[in-house]
Parts: sequence; structure tokens; C-alpha cells
Amino acid sequence: MSIILFIVILLVLILVHEFGHFIIAKRAGIRVDEFGIGFPPKAKTLAKKGDTEYTLNWLPFGGFVRIFGENPTEESLHGPDRERSFIHKPKWIQASVLVGGVLFNMLLAWILLAAMFMIGTDIAITEEERPVAQNIRLAVSGVLPQSPAEDAGLIPGDIILSMESGGNVLEELSPDAAVSFIAAHSEGRIGLSIDRGGEVINTSLLPEDGLIPEDPERKVLGISMASIGFLQFLNPLKALAEGWVFMLDLTVLVGEGLFGLFASLFAFEADFSDVAGPIGIVSFVGEAAEVGLTSLLFLTAVISINLAIINILPIPALDGGRLLFLLIEVVKGSPIKPELANTLHALFFALLILLILVVSYFDVARLLN
Repeated sequence: MSIILFIVILLVLILVHEFGHFIIAKRAGIRVDEFGIGFPPKAKTLAKKGDTEYTLNWLPFGGFVRIFGENPTEESLHGPDRERSFIHKPKWIQASVLVGGVLFNMLLAWILLAAMFMIGTDIAITEEERPVAQNIRLAVSGVLPQSPAEDAGLIPGDIILSMESGGNVLEELSPDAAVSFIAAHSEGRIGLSIDRGGEVINTSLLPEDGLIPEDPERKVLGISMASIGFLQFLNPLKALAEGWVFMLDLTVLVGEGLFGLFASLFAFEADFSDVAGPIGIVSFVGEAAEVGLTSLLFLTAVISINLAIINILPIPALDGGRLLFLLIEVVKGSPIKPELANTLHALFFALLILLILVVSYFDVARLLN
């Protein structure tokens, strides 16, 4: 079931991305030869309207749009219909078509997050939001590497049901109260009762020093905490406003994570053990579906943002790489040779496929372990 759900999500995200390219190209008067659901081989032609053939293809992992002249050929450069070719349109129109997919992925993420707020969702809440939130809980929001918490197997999302040490019990389950409790009992073991997806886990941790660079003598468990609670549904306008802010925050977080990953790749220091590929995302989708609709909406929004940011990177074979080529052409005042552009796109596409295979290998290794 998780695999089917993942395929549906991937299909929707890629079709939305391709529709962004499609609709802007159409509006700009560029000939669009095909809009395909799934990848070839072609199963059947659904319809043909004007110049565009709408097809259903056998591989259900997304879709594609075939824009006349996006990959320059002799026909698009010199043929009778060259004025409707992508390559012969002004650079600003070409750029608009290229960023269309990214914009539509971001738009979809915004809509999904707004829908999440309209339905009502569990989110981290502030003290000001406590009076209007329901089912308030203390959650683990982060775990420091090589800390007592990591050694005990704590993970973000764990709900802290109770905290005790030496017969003393934490009375108020809030982040500030928990931090104070840990500081007051840092010389002894601290017992935690954790709820993880309905399973109660009991563990005992001994605080350690040297984990916080700014305060190396302070003994901690190695967790950050947040109060989470259920906020009742917001009206559409408020939900759109909250969804917009949340989307921007997520974009920054996702961007920082991807920047760190690619920086480590170029430095040959990449650690793929914490990176999820297609196989890993399947398990995340299954877990999110079990939690509820809002969790699934949130995960889909995050994947859509990831897809948008990855596509805008200045790497050949991606939309950002094509934008980079446009910029180079503007600066040098002449087009890049089509043969060179097509070769670079093909080469980097192969490298991206290799990267996906490597990440998938680590996905499988995690599952086997």
C-alpha cells in the first residue's frame, strides 16, 4: 500500500511540475508536442488538441512535457515552424518556461500546507497558543549525535510521557520545565517514558557534559524539546497566510539541508546514511499515512519543496542548469552549441541517476539493518 501511495504522490508532484512548464509555454505561443502521463513506452493516446498529443505511458513514475525546440534540433532551428520554437523565443520567455515547474511545485506545497491548517493539525506551539491548543504534549524535536539520547535510541517525534530521577517526578511537561529538571538532576540517571507511535518505551539516561560547545561543563541528555498541540481548523484566509509562512520556513530548512549535502559531495565527505532516497521515502509515506491525513499532506509538501529546490540547482539536466546556460548565452552574446548542451545534459542526467542508485543502496542497507 505504501508503494502505491508513493507512486501516486510522485505522479502528482511530477505532473504538477510538468504542467507548470506546459501552461507557460502554451501561453507564450510555444509549440508543445506532447504532454505525457507516466514515462514511455506509450500505452495510448488519450486525446489530441491542436499541436499537443496527450498520452498515457506504461511507467507510472511521473510524466513529461515535450516542448518544441527545448532540445534544439535542425527542425526547431531552421524548420518552417521555427518561430514557435522554444529556442527562438526571447530569453525572458525561455526563463519563464524553465522556472514554471519550480513555481508550480512551490504553489502546490503552499496549497497542501494551507489545507493542513484548514483541517487542523499537530504543530509546535508557543506559550501564547497554549490556551487555544488541544492535546498538548512534550515532544523530542532533535537529538544530538553521540549523546546519551542517541545511545538510548531516542528520535525526533518521540512523545515524553514522564520524566523522573531519584524519586522526583517532573510535574509540568513543558520544554522549560524539562530543561530545569534535567539541570537539577544532572548527577544521577534520569528515567524517561516515551510514546512512539502508540508504543510505550521506558529508558534511563545519564546526563553528560561536553555536548554543548557554548557551555561544555553543562550536563545534558542531548535532546531538544518542543510543546506540540492540536490546533483546530483555521478559516481559508488564515490558513493560506499560515501556509505561506510555513512554506517559506520549510524552504529555508530544506535548502540548507540540500546545500550541506551537495557541499559534502563536492568535498568527497558525503554521508548517505542519513539521506533518504526513493526507497526510504516509501517507508516515510507509509508512516505518515498511518498517522493521518495532515501528516501525509505535510510530507507531500516537503517532497514538493525538495523537488522544486533540486530542479533549480545550476546543474545540467535540471531546470537550473538550463537557466545557467541561458545566462551564459546572454553574457557571451551567442548561443551555446546545441550538441554541447545536449551532451552535458545527458552526462549529468546519468550522474544524477548514479546518485539516486547510491542513495537507494543505503536505503536498502538501512532496511536490512
